[in-house]
Amino acid sequence: MELHETILTKLAIADDAYYEAVLSGERINVAESQLDPKTHALVRLGALVASDALAPGYMWAVERARRHGASDHQIVGCLIAVLPAVGLANVVSAAPRLALALGYDVTAALEDPGPLARD
Repeated sequence: MELHETILTKLAIADDAYYEAVLSGERINVAESQLDPKTHALVRLGALVASDALAPGYMWAVERARRHGASDHQIVGCLIAVLPAVGLANVVSAAPRLALALGYDVTAALEDPGPLARD
């Protein structure tokens, strides 16, 4: 059996030992995923969008993605990438939360549309 088949089997049967291992720490989770840390962080961000997570989750995800070399444009790109899968409502809900985590206040920008009015 290939490694990916073994992992899928463990996940499908809710193998308690496996779940405990991959949930026990960030390093183990990243290693077991076999994704590079930047990709891992961006995938997690996509999951936050899909699950309509609260703002604090975005703060953590942005910090982690930046720490592993993701640009703000790549972080925002996650919203575009997940849009077809999660739908417009989830992306609209996530955009201001992600913006705040990036240090940008969408609400304030909409109240003073200066640069937006010129586009």
